[in-house]
Amino acid sequence: MPVYQNLTEVVGRTPLLALGRLATDNPARLLAKLEYFNPLGSVKDRTGLAIIRAAEADGRLKPGGTIVEATSSNTGIALAWVGVSLGYRVVIVMPDDSSMERLMLLRALGAEVEFTPGADGMAGANQRAGEIIEADPTAFLSGQGGNPANPGIHEATTGPEIWADTDGTVDAIVGSTGTGGSLSGTGRFLRSVNPDVKVFGVEPDEAPVLNGGEWQPHKIQGITGGNGIPPTTDMELIDEVVRIPQDTAIEVAREAMRTEGLMVGISSGAVLEAMRRLGRRPELAGKTIVGILADTGERYLSTELFDHVRS
Repeated sequence: MPVYQNLTEVVGRTPLLALGRLATDNPARLLAKLEYFNPLGSVKDRTGLAIIRAAEADGRLKPGGTIVEATSSNTGIALAWVGVSLGYRVVIVMPDDSSMERLMLLRALGAEVEFTPGADGMAGANQRAGEIIEADPTAFLSGQGGNPANPGIHEATTGPEIWADTDGTVDAIVGSTGTGGSLSGTGRFLRSVNPDVKVFGVEPDEAPVLNGGEWQPHKIQGITGGNGIPPTTDMELIDEVVRIPQDTAIEVAREAMRTEGLMVGISSGAVLEAMRRLGRRPELAGKTIVGILADTGERYLSTELFDHVRS
């Protein structure tokens, strides 16, 4: 293994794990893409690095400049650590109901943090980020929900990794839908090499925006943020969006910890449950289903996810 010169060189090439106890008696082969193996623990490390590199390349981000983003906030953490390693100032706007771990990490990484009311969801955070940019036009708004570098990095890296690691046997891909970038980019690549690959999104049953319902606050941080359907979510590519209740997502994330040793976040619990439900469908029996597990459970120690072990 080489000696790396910058932490950004370590992003990607995350492992694929066959599920054991979580997949007991499931007719399908369930594989988890462990994105928390990225340097700062989430799939958004890929996104943050890609957005910054693209902005450097086209001149939107100047040396020593300022990066602004509204996020709840794995993307914020990614932008913060990539930004500091490359010499940028980072300003993050986040709902005030985001986990304490995320806030502490952002501040530890040198990011400046502004809060908006949690009841306003990501719509409120995005509005405030826009106001910051209006006040300082030289700043760069990363805008992950409308930035093509977001799905682009997954089309270039995550999808090819899954294809290679499954020897081209993947039949379906499952991912939570925040900006939809990871699912859309990964799905786009896999569909390009096998048109029959199925693409499934996952959203909270309580806020089924992609299924035509209304948004409301929910417990699955990082997905379905109340800002409508982002441009980076390719709805024409997605075959179906599976609705998972928030409490089920929490319980399955806990189950993943105690049965598989998988320290994953709440959205990953939703993805794991969606994988199990899909695997029981007759048309997917014997098929290989890959789920993207977005982040580490250690980011949620102060949340309801760990209430069952809090003394």
